[in-house]
Amino acid sequence: MTITSVNPATSETLKTYKPLTKDQTIDAIAKADTAYRSWRETSFDHRKKVMLKFADHLRQHADEYSRLITLDMGKRISESQYEIEYCANIAEFYANGAESFLADQPMDVEGANAYLQYAPLGVLMGVMPWNFPFYQVVRFATPNIMAGNTVMVKHASNVPQCAEAIANAFADCGLPDGVYTNLFIPSEFVEVIVSDSRVQGISLTGSEKAGAAVAELAGKNLKRSVLELGGNDPFIVLEDPDLDQTVELAVQGRMVNAGQSCVASKRFIVVESVADEFLSAFKEKMGNMKLGDPMDEDTTLAPLSTEQAAVKLQEQVQASIDAGATVVLGGDRPDREGAFFNPTILTGITPEMPTFDQELFGPVASVYVVKDEEEAIELANRSSYGLGGSVYTKDINRARRVAERVETGMMFVNQPTKSQAELPFGGIKNSGYGRELSHLGILEFVNKKLIHLGTK
Repeated sequence: MTITSVNPATSETLKTYKPLTKDQTIDAIAKADTAYRSWRETSFDHRKKVMLKFADHLRQHADEYSRLITLDMGKRISESQYEIEYCANIAEFYANGAESFLADQPMDVEGANAYLQYAPLGVLMGVMPWNFPFYQVVRFATPNIMAGNTVMVKHASNVPQCAEAIANAFADCGLPDGVYTNLFIPSEFVEVIVSDSRVQGISLTGSEKAGAAVAELAGKNLKRSVLELGGNDPFIVLEDPDLDQTVELAVQGRMVNAGQSCVASKRFIVVESVADEFLSAFKEKMGNMKLGDPMDEDTTLAPLSTEQAAVKLQEQVQASIDAGATVVLGGDRPDREGAFFNPTILTGITPEMPTFDQELFGPVASVYVVKDEEEAIELANRSSYGLGGSVYTKDINRARRVAERVETGMMFVNQPTKSQAELPFGGIKNSGYGRELSHLGILEFVNKKLIHLGTK
Protein backbone atom coordinates (compact mmCIF):
# COMPACT_ATOMS: atom_id res chain seq x y z
CA MET A 1 0.00 0.00 0.00
CA THR A 2 0.99 3.65 -0.38
CA ILE A 3 -0.12 6.74 1.52
CA THR A 4 -1.37 9.35 -0.93
CA SER A 5 -2.24 13.03 -0.91
CA VAL A 6 -5.12 13.80 -3.31
CA ASN A 7 -6.39 17.34 -3.85
CA PRO A 8 -10.14 17.04 -3.11
CA ALA A 9 -10.94 20.10 -5.24
CA THR A 10 -9.40 18.65 -8.40
CA SER A 11 -8.96 14.91 -7.69
CA GLU A 12 -5.27 15.33 -8.61
CA THR A 13 -2.77 13.01 -6.94
CA LEU A 14 -0.14 15.24 -5.36
CA LYS A 15 2.34 13.02 -3.55
CA THR A 16 2.72 9.45 -2.34
CA TYR A 17 4.60 7.99 0.60
CA LYS A 18 5.78 4.47 1.39
CA PRO A 19 4.59 3.23 4.80
CA LEU A 20 6.90 1.84 7.46
CA THR A 21 7.28 -1.88 7.92
CA LYS A 22 6.43 -3.56 11.20
CA ASP A 23 10.11 -3.82 12.11
CA GLN A 24 10.64 -0.13 11.35
CA THR A 25 7.66 0.73 13.55
CA ILE A 26 9.11 -1.26 16.46
CA ASP A 27 12.45 0.50 15.93
CA ALA A 28 10.62 3.84 16.14
CA ILE A 29 9.16 2.85 19.52
CA ALA A 30 12.64 2.03 20.79
CA LYS A 31 13.95 5.40 19.60
CA ALA A 32 11.05 7.24 21.29
CA ASP A 33 11.66 5.35 24.53
CA THR A 34 15.38 6.16 24.46
CA ALA A 35 14.58 9.80 23.79
CA TYR A 36 12.20 9.84 26.75
CA ARG A 37 14.98 8.79 29.13
CA SER A 38 16.83 12.00 28.42
CA TRP A 39 13.96 14.36 27.54
CA ARG A 40 12.24 13.82 30.90
CA GLU A 41 15.38 15.15 32.60
CA THR A 42 15.44 18.43 30.66
CA SER A 43 14.39 21.63 32.42
CA PHE A 44 11.15 23.45 31.76
CA ASP A 45 13.26 26.38 30.60
CA HIS A 46 14.91 24.24 27.93
CA ARG A 47 11.59 22.79 26.74
CA LYS A 48 10.08 26.28 26.72
CA LYS A 49 12.80 27.63 24.42
CA VAL A 50 12.25 24.81 21.93
CA MET A 51 8.48 25.21 22.01
CA LEU A 52 8.57 28.99 21.57
CA LYS A 53 10.90 28.48 18.63
CA PHE A 54 8.31 26.06 17.20
CA ALA A 55 5.56 28.69 17.60
CA ASP A 56 7.70 31.28 15.81
CA HIS A 57 8.51 28.77 13.08
CA LEU A 58 4.81 28.15 12.43
CA ARG A 59 4.18 31.86 11.98
CA GLN A 60 7.22 32.32 9.73
CA HIS A 61 6.06 29.46 7.48
CA ALA A 62 2.34 30.16 7.75
CA ASP A 63 1.80 30.59 4.00
CA GLU A 64 3.58 27.33 3.20
CA TYR A 65 1.74 25.31 5.84
CA SER A 66 -1.65 26.85 5.07
CA ARG A 67 -1.23 25.85 1.45
CA LEU A 68 -0.40 22.27 2.47
CA ILE A 69 -3.59 22.02 4.54
CA THR A 70 -5.71 23.26 1.65
CA LEU A 71 -4.03 20.94 -0.84
CA ASP A 72 -4.23 17.86 1.40
CA MET A 73 -7.83 18.14 2.60
CA GLY A 74 -9.51 21.07 0.88
CA LYS A 75 -9.96 23.61 3.66
CA ARG A 76 -10.52 27.22 2.53
CA ILE A 77 -7.18 29.01 2.53
CA SER A 78 -8.32 31.67 5.04
CA GLU A 79 -9.37 28.93 7.47
CA SER A 80 -6.03 27.17 6.93
CA GLN A 81 -4.20 30.40 7.77
CA TYR A 82 -6.23 30.77 10.95
CA GLU A 83 -5.42 27.16 11.89
CA ILE A 84 -1.68 27.79 11.72
CA GLU A 85 -1.91 30.92 13.86
CA TYR A 86 -4.03 29.04 16.40
CA CYS A 87 -1.41 26.28 16.56
CA ALA A 88 1.25 28.88 17.34
CA ASN A 89 -0.97 30.22 20.13
CA ILE A 90 -1.36 26.74 21.65
CA ALA A 91 2.40 26.11 21.52
CA GLU A 92 3.01 29.43 23.28
CA PHE A 93 0.33 28.71 25.87
CA TYR A 94 1.95 25.44 26.96
CA ALA A 95 5.48 26.78 26.61
CA ASN A 96 4.69 29.59 29.01
CA GLY A 97 2.34 27.71 31.33
CA ALA A 98 3.67 24.16 31.69
CA GLU A 99 5.96 24.82 34.63
CA SER A 100 3.19 26.37 36.73
CA PHE A 101 0.59 23.80 35.61
CA LEU A 102 2.92 20.98 36.71
CA ALA A 103 4.33 22.57 39.86
CA ASP A 104 4.34 20.41 42.99
CA GLN A 105 1.03 20.71 44.85
CA PRO A 106 1.24 20.73 48.68
CA MET A 107 -1.41 18.54 50.35
CA ASP A 108 -3.18 20.35 53.17
CA VAL A 109 -3.78 17.29 55.35
CA GLU A 110 -3.65 17.28 59.14
CA GLY A 111 -0.63 15.36 60.41
CA ALA A 112 0.94 14.74 56.98
CA ASN A 113 3.79 16.53 55.26
CA ALA A 114 2.96 15.58 51.68
CA TYR A 115 2.68 16.90 48.15
CA LEU A 116 1.70 15.80 44.65
CA GLN A 117 4.37 15.59 41.99
CA TYR A 118 3.29 15.69 38.34
CA ALA A 119 5.77 13.43 36.54
CA PRO A 120 5.85 12.37 32.87
CA LEU A 121 4.79 8.84 31.95
CA GLY A 122 6.86 7.99 28.89
CA VAL A 123 6.05 7.27 25.24
CA LEU A 124 2.54 8.25 24.09
CA MET A 125 0.68 7.33 20.91
CA GLY A 126 -1.58 9.78 19.08
CA VAL A 127 -4.04 8.85 16.32
CA MET A 128 -5.07 12.07 14.63
CA PRO A 129 -7.79 13.06 12.11
CA TRP A 130 -7.63 14.96 8.84
CA ASN A 131 -10.14 17.78 9.42
CA PHE A 132 -7.74 20.07 11.30
CA PRO A 133 -4.45 18.46 10.29
CA PHE A 134 -2.10 20.82 12.14
CA TYR A 135 -4.32 21.83 15.08
CA GLN A 136 -5.26 18.33 16.18
CA VAL A 137 -1.63 17.22 16.29
CA VAL A 138 -0.38 20.37 18.01
CA ARG A 139 -3.19 20.11 20.57
CA PHE A 140 -1.98 16.62 21.49
CA ALA A 141 1.77 16.99 21.09
CA THR A 142 2.67 20.31 22.68
CA PRO A 143 1.35 19.76 26.23
CA ASN A 144 2.76 16.25 26.39
CA ILE A 145 6.18 17.26 25.10
CA MET A 146 6.25 20.13 27.60
CA ALA A 147 5.35 17.61 30.36
CA GLY A 148 8.43 15.54 29.52
CA ASN A 149 6.76 12.75 27.54
CA THR A 150 7.67 11.71 24.01
CA VAL A 151 4.98 11.32 21.36
CA MET A 152 4.40 9.18 18.30
CA VAL A 153 1.70 10.23 15.83
CA LYS A 154 -0.19 8.23 13.24
CA HIS A 155 -1.88 10.92 11.20
CA ALA A 156 -4.82 10.43 8.86
CA SER A 157 -3.69 8.83 5.61
CA ASN A 158 -5.15 11.61 3.41
CA VAL A 159 -3.03 14.43 4.94
CA PRO A 160 0.50 13.04 4.64
CA GLN A 161 2.08 16.30 3.49
CA CYS A 162 0.87 17.98 6.67
CA ALA A 163 2.09 15.05 8.77
CA GLU A 164 5.54 15.26 7.23
CA ALA A 165 5.68 19.04 7.63
CA ILE A 166 4.84 18.95 11.34
CA ALA A 167 7.59 16.43 12.07
CA ASN A 168 10.11 18.45 10.08
CA ALA A 169 9.06 21.65 11.86
CA PHE A 170 9.70 20.14 15.30
CA ALA A 171 13.09 18.85 14.13
CA ASP A 172 14.04 22.21 12.63
CA CYS A 173 13.29 23.87 15.97
CA GLY A 174 15.75 21.70 17.87
CA LEU A 175 13.51 18.97 19.28
CA PRO A 176 15.73 15.90 19.75
CA ASP A 177 15.24 12.90 17.49
CA GLY A 178 12.60 10.57 18.95
CA VAL A 179 10.76 13.15 21.06
CA TYR A 180 8.26 13.62 18.22
CA THR A 181 7.83 10.80 15.69
CA ASN A 182 5.62 10.85 12.60
CA LEU A 183 4.47 7.36 11.63
CA PHE A 184 3.38 6.54 8.10
CA ILE A 185 1.81 3.22 9.03
CA PRO A 186 -1.32 1.19 8.24
CA SER A 187 -4.05 1.23 10.89
CA GLU A 188 -3.34 -2.33 12.00
CA PHE A 189 0.06 -1.25 13.37
CA VAL A 190 -1.68 0.86 16.03
CA GLU A 191 -2.27 -2.37 17.96
CA VAL A 192 1.43 -3.21 17.72
CA ILE A 193 2.31 0.14 19.26
CA VAL A 194 -0.30 0.25 22.02
CA SER A 195 0.50 -3.32 23.01
CA ASP A 196 4.17 -2.47 23.50
CA SER A 197 5.11 -2.16 27.18
CA ARG A 198 7.18 0.95 26.48
CA VAL A 199 4.10 2.88 25.36
CA GLN A 200 2.15 4.37 28.27
CA GLY A 201 -0.97 5.87 26.72
CA ILE A 202 -2.95 6.69 23.60
CA SER A 203 -4.98 9.69 22.50
CA LEU A 204 -7.38 9.48 19.55
CA THR A 205 -9.47 12.08 17.82
CA GLY A 206 -11.78 10.53 15.27
CA SER A 207 -14.93 8.54 14.73
CA GLU A 208 -16.98 6.75 17.35
CA LYS A 209 -16.06 3.40 15.73
CA ALA A 210 -12.35 4.14 15.86
CA GLY A 211 -12.65 5.38 19.42
CA ALA A 212 -14.36 2.20 20.57
CA ALA A 213 -11.63 0.08 18.99
CA VAL A 214 -8.85 2.13 20.62
CA ALA A 215 -10.60 2.14 24.01
CA GLU A 216 -10.85 -1.65 23.87
CA LEU A 217 -7.19 -1.91 22.92
CA ALA A 218 -6.10 0.49 25.66
CA GLY A 219 -8.16 -1.30 28.26
CA LYS A 220 -6.84 -4.69 27.23
CA ASN A 221 -3.28 -3.41 27.68
CA LEU A 222 -4.03 -1.32 30.81
CA LYS A 223 -3.06 1.93 29.10
CA ARG A 224 -4.44 5.40 29.71
CA SER A 225 -6.51 6.86 26.89
CA VAL A 226 -8.15 10.11 25.87
CA LEU A 227 -10.86 10.05 23.22
CA GLU A 228 -12.37 12.99 21.34
CA LEU A 229 -14.98 11.54 19.03
CA GLY A 230 -17.98 12.67 17.03
CA GLY A 231 -20.55 15.25 17.91
CA ASN A 232 -24.11 16.23 17.05
CA ASP A 233 -24.11 19.66 18.64
CA PRO A 234 -27.47 21.31 19.36
CA PHE A 235 -27.96 24.97 18.44
CA ILE A 236 -30.94 26.01 20.58
CA VAL A 237 -32.85 29.13 19.53
CA LEU A 238 -35.30 30.45 22.15
CA GLU A 239 -38.00 33.09 21.62
CA ASP A 240 -35.97 36.23 22.23
CA PRO A 241 -32.51 36.32 20.63
CA ASP A 242 -31.21 38.89 18.18
CA LEU A 243 -32.49 36.82 15.27
CA ASP A 244 -30.38 38.40 12.51
CA GLN A 245 -27.21 37.79 14.49
CA THR A 246 -28.35 34.30 15.45
CA VAL A 247 -28.85 33.34 11.81
CA GLU A 248 -25.38 34.64 10.95
CA LEU A 249 -23.93 32.54 13.76
CA ALA A 250 -25.97 29.53 12.64
CA VAL A 251 -24.35 29.66 9.20
CA GLN A 252 -20.89 30.12 10.72
CA GLY A 253 -21.46 27.34 13.23
CA ARG A 254 -22.66 24.86 10.62
CA MET A 255 -20.34 25.71 7.73
CA VAL A 256 -16.94 26.03 9.42
CA ASN A 257 -14.49 23.78 7.55
CA ALA A 258 -17.30 22.92 5.09
CA GLY A 259 -19.21 21.46 8.03
CA GLN A 260 -16.44 18.96 8.79
CA SER A 261 -15.94 19.68 12.47
CA CYS A 262 -16.88 17.55 15.45
CA VAL A 263 -18.10 20.70 17.23
CA ALA A 264 -19.91 22.23 14.27
CA SER A 265 -23.52 23.14 14.99
CA LYS A 266 -25.55 20.31 13.49
CA ARG A 267 -29.03 20.18 15.08
CA PHE A 268 -30.86 23.50 14.98
CA ILE A 269 -33.57 23.33 17.62
CA VAL A 270 -35.87 26.34 17.29
CA VAL A 271 -38.96 27.27 19.32
CA GLU A 272 -42.03 27.52 17.12
CA SER A 273 -42.71 31.23 17.67
CA VAL A 274 -39.58 32.19 15.69
CA ALA A 275 -39.12 29.04 13.61
CA ASP A 276 -40.53 30.32 10.31
CA GLU A 277 -38.53 33.55 10.43
CA PHE A 278 -35.35 31.71 11.40
CA LEU A 279 -35.71 29.06 8.71
CA SER A 280 -36.44 31.58 5.96
CA ALA A 281 -33.36 33.68 6.78
CA PHE A 282 -31.20 30.59 7.35
CA LYS A 283 -32.17 29.18 3.95
CA GLU A 284 -31.34 32.45 2.20
CA LYS A 285 -27.89 32.75 3.73
CA MET A 286 -27.04 29.07 3.28
CA GLY A 287 -28.17 29.28 -0.33
CA ASN A 288 -25.80 32.16 -0.99
CA MET A 289 -22.71 30.11 -0.16
CA LYS A 290 -20.25 30.12 -3.07
CA LEU A 291 -18.69 26.78 -3.95
CA GLY A 292 -15.27 26.94 -5.54
CA ASP A 293 -11.51 26.59 -5.41
CA PRO A 294 -10.49 26.62 -1.72
CA MET A 295 -7.38 28.60 -2.70
CA ASP A 296 -9.65 31.41 -3.94
CA GLU A 297 -10.39 33.97 -1.21
CA ASP A 298 -13.87 34.52 -2.70
CA THR A 299 -14.89 30.90 -2.13
CA THR A 300 -17.17 30.47 0.91
CA LEU A 301 -17.81 26.71 0.62
CA ALA A 302 -14.90 24.36 -0.03
CA PRO A 303 -15.07 20.69 -1.06
CA LEU A 304 -15.24 17.86 1.43
CA SER A 305 -11.99 16.16 2.30
CA THR A 306 -12.33 13.21 -0.07
CA GLU A 307 -14.65 11.82 -2.70
CA GLN A 308 -15.45 9.00 -0.28
CA ALA A 309 -16.64 11.55 2.30
CA ALA A 310 -18.93 13.20 -0.23
CA VAL A 311 -20.40 9.85 -1.27
CA LYS A 312 -21.06 8.88 2.36
CA LEU A 313 -22.78 12.19 3.10
CA GLN A 314 -25.01 11.81 0.04
CA GLU A 315 -26.03 8.36 1.25
CA GLN A 316 -26.93 9.72 4.69
CA VAL A 317 -28.94 12.62 3.27
CA GLN A 318 -30.75 10.37 0.82
CA ALA A 319 -31.62 7.94 3.63
CA SER A 320 -33.33 10.79 5.48
CA ILE A 321 -35.18 11.88 2.36
CA ASP A 322 -36.32 8.33 1.64
CA ALA A 323 -37.57 8.07 5.24
CA GLY A 324 -39.71 11.21 4.88
CA ALA A 325 -37.48 14.20 5.68
CA THR A 326 -38.16 17.45 3.83
CA VAL A 327 -35.45 19.09 1.75
CA VAL A 328 -35.61 22.84 2.30
CA LEU A 329 -32.36 23.48 0.45
CA GLY A 330 -29.86 21.42 -1.54
CA GLY A 331 -29.79 17.73 -0.73
CA ASP A 332 -27.43 16.77 -3.53
CA ARG A 333 -24.03 17.32 -5.11
CA PRO A 334 -23.20 19.91 -7.77
CA ASP A 335 -22.24 18.88 -11.28
CA ARG A 336 -18.56 19.73 -11.11
CA GLU A 337 -15.16 18.17 -10.53
CA GLY A 338 -14.14 17.55 -6.95
CA ALA A 339 -15.65 16.32 -3.67
CA PHE A 340 -18.22 19.09 -3.40
CA PHE A 341 -21.62 18.97 -1.70
CA ASN A 342 -24.33 21.61 -1.94
CA PRO A 343 -25.38 23.49 1.22
CA THR A 344 -28.35 21.56 2.55
CA ILE A 345 -31.15 22.07 5.06
CA LEU A 346 -33.41 19.21 6.16
CA THR A 347 -36.55 19.37 8.30
CA GLY A 348 -39.04 16.76 9.47
CA ILE A 349 -36.37 14.38 10.78
CA THR A 350 -37.89 12.05 13.36
CA PRO A 351 -36.30 9.67 15.90
CA GLU A 352 -37.27 6.72 13.72
CA MET A 353 -35.05 7.90 10.87
CA PRO A 354 -31.56 6.39 10.67
CA THR A 355 -29.84 9.79 10.54
CA PHE A 356 -31.60 11.20 13.64
CA ASP A 357 -28.68 10.23 15.86
CA GLN A 358 -25.91 10.18 13.26
CA GLU A 359 -23.24 12.81 12.75
CA LEU A 360 -23.59 14.45 9.32
CA PHE A 361 -20.03 15.53 8.54
CA GLY A 362 -20.50 18.20 5.92
CA PRO A 363 -22.61 21.25 4.95
CA VAL A 364 -25.93 19.72 6.03
CA ALA A 365 -28.15 21.31 8.72
CA SER A 366 -31.06 19.58 10.44
CA VAL A 367 -33.74 21.97 11.72
CA TYR A 368 -36.22 20.91 14.42
CA VAL A 369 -39.20 22.95 15.61
CA VAL A 370 -40.17 22.61 19.27
CA LYS A 371 -42.89 24.03 21.48
CA ASP A 372 -40.82 25.62 24.23
CA GLU A 373 -37.60 25.65 26.25
CA GLU A 374 -38.36 22.40 28.03
CA GLU A 375 -38.94 20.52 24.79
CA ALA A 376 -35.77 22.05 23.34
CA ILE A 377 -33.69 20.71 26.24
CA GLU A 378 -35.31 17.29 26.00
CA LEU A 379 -34.54 17.05 22.28
CA ALA A 380 -30.99 18.35 22.74
CA ASN A 381 -30.35 15.59 25.26
CA ARG A 382 -31.91 12.92 23.06
CA SER A 383 -28.60 12.02 21.51
CA SER A 384 -25.89 9.45 22.04
CA TYR A 385 -23.37 12.27 21.60
CA GLY A 386 -22.41 14.95 24.11
CA LEU A 387 -19.58 17.10 22.83
CA GLY A 388 -20.67 20.76 22.57
CA GLY A 389 -23.72 22.93 22.09
CA SER A 390 -25.04 26.47 22.22
CA VAL A 391 -28.13 28.43 23.25
CA TYR A 392 -29.42 31.80 21.98
CA THR A 393 -31.43 34.28 24.02
CA LYS A 394 -31.12 37.83 25.37
CA ASP A 395 -31.83 36.56 28.91
CA ILE A 396 -28.43 35.50 30.29
CA ASN A 397 -29.93 33.85 33.35
CA ARG A 398 -32.20 31.77 31.17
CA ALA A 399 -29.30 30.89 28.92
CA ARG A 400 -27.27 29.76 31.89
CA ARG A 401 -30.15 27.61 33.13
CA VAL A 402 -30.51 25.90 29.75
CA ALA A 403 -26.75 25.48 29.32
CA GLU A 404 -26.43 23.75 32.68
CA ARG A 405 -29.16 21.23 31.80
CA VAL A 406 -27.92 20.21 28.35
CA GLU A 407 -25.82 17.02 28.58
CA THR A 408 -22.56 17.95 26.88
CA GLY A 409 -18.94 18.59 27.77
CA MET A 410 -19.20 22.21 26.61
CA MET A 411 -21.99 24.76 26.25
CA PHE A 412 -21.75 28.25 24.76
CA VAL A 413 -24.16 31.17 25.07
CA ASN A 414 -24.96 33.26 21.98
CA GLN A 415 -21.99 31.77 20.12
CA PRO A 416 -21.33 28.40 18.47
CA THR A 417 -19.03 25.88 20.13
CA LYS A 418 -15.38 26.73 19.63
CA SER A 419 -11.98 25.97 21.14
CA GLN A 420 -9.45 28.20 22.83
CA ALA A 421 -6.04 27.26 24.19
CA GLU A 422 -6.93 28.41 27.70
CA LEU A 423 -10.28 26.54 27.91
CA PRO A 424 -10.85 22.78 28.36
CA PHE A 425 -12.15 20.84 25.36
CA GLY A 426 -13.89 17.46 25.45
CA GLY A 427 -17.17 15.61 25.71
CA ILE A 428 -19.25 12.92 27.37
CA LYS A 429 -21.36 9.97 26.21
CA ASN A 430 -20.26 8.64 22.80
CA SER A 431 -18.29 11.82 22.19
CA GLY A 432 -15.47 10.41 24.29
CA TYR A 433 -13.72 11.23 27.54
CA GLY A 434 -10.81 13.19 28.88
CA ARG A 435 -9.98 16.84 28.30
CA GLU A 436 -7.58 18.63 26.00
CA LEU A 437 -6.37 22.23 26.02
CA SER A 438 -6.21 24.44 29.14
CA HIS A 439 -4.28 23.30 32.22
CA LEU A 440 -6.41 20.14 32.24
CA GLY A 441 -4.97 19.00 28.91
CA ILE A 442 -1.44 18.69 30.27
CA LEU A 443 -2.62 16.63 33.26
CA GLU A 444 -4.10 13.71 31.27
CA PHE A 445 -0.81 11.87 30.71
CA VAL A 446 1.22 12.57 33.84
CA ASN A 447 1.73 10.56 37.01
CA LYS A 448 -0.01 12.39 39.85
CA LYS A 449 2.43 11.03 42.36
CA LEU A 450 2.08 11.36 46.12
CA ILE A 451 5.29 12.18 47.99
CA HIS A 452 4.81 11.68 51.75
CA LEU A 453 7.64 13.15 53.85
CA GLY A 454 6.31 11.98 57.22
CA THR A 455 4.16 13.49 59.90
CA LYS A 456 4.16 17.20 60.61
